[in-house]
Amino acid sequence: MKFAMLIGVLGVVMMLASQARAEIKTKDIEYKHGDVVLQGTLAWDDSVKEKRPGVMVVHEWWGCNDYAKSRAKQLAALGYVAFACDMHGKGVTTTDPAQAGKLAGSIRKDQKVYRERAAAGLKVLADQPMVDAKNLAAIGYCFGGTTVLQLACSGAELKAVVSFHGGLFKPTPEDAKAIKAKVLICNGAADTFIDAGDRKALCEAFEAAKVDYVFVDYAGAVHAFTQKGAGDDPSKGAAYNEAADRRSWQAMKDFFAEVLR
Repeated sequence: MKFAMLIGVLGVVMMLASQARAEIKTKDIEYKHGDVVLQGTLAWDDSVKEKRPGVMVVHEWWGCNDYAKSRAKQLAALGYVAFACDMHGKGVTTTDPAQAGKLAGSIRKDQKVYRERAAAGLKVLADQPMVDAKNLAAIGYCFGGTTVLQLACSGAELKAVVSFHGGLFKPTPEDAKAIKAKVLICNGAADTFIDAGDRKALCEAFEAAKVDYVFVDYAGAVHAFTQKGAGDDPSKGAAYNEAADRRSWQAMKDFFAEVLR
């Protein structure tokens, strides 16, 4: 009996020691795209010494805020090096929808600049010494979901792309053929912000180009279904959906486990 108790105590001690060694660290990284100064946040598990896949996180139209950074930390806890990039400018965040719309619109209006800004963040991630630059992925939320799809259409060296309730668009045949990544699109089945024509055109372009993609609709979910700050009233068009949030994150984990080796 005493021996069994001793073994149990030793097991707990070893588990706690392992947890103590695993430490998620973060640091802010300043970088530039043209004349625009940007600042993102890197997150990684400091107990892992070998190179590992890198995942870029692209924020919602609010800017590189705590939500995007928290997702980077979650990814780091899963064993990836994650970088919450910045699409608006160092310190530029907002909680005002009108201002957020202007910020997102100003970068989206020029597709070349839009894609280059995202690529600048991906380069920061790829250049980190703990990152396996041949195993890169990008995920994004709302505006960020659109961004990672645009980045994929630019021919970026990505293994995987995941869009969570991202806006859709009509890729050209050339854009669709340029995609090197496998794509997962997590969409709210009741999201009225998604244009049916854009959805149809995107899927048709992906099919024609033989893009390896999965399109998942979550029943009852509206826009921003992963964002608790969106509230709980679907009639407003944006609301949190616990089941869709949990299931889409699990879908991403399974997707990465398959694609990122």
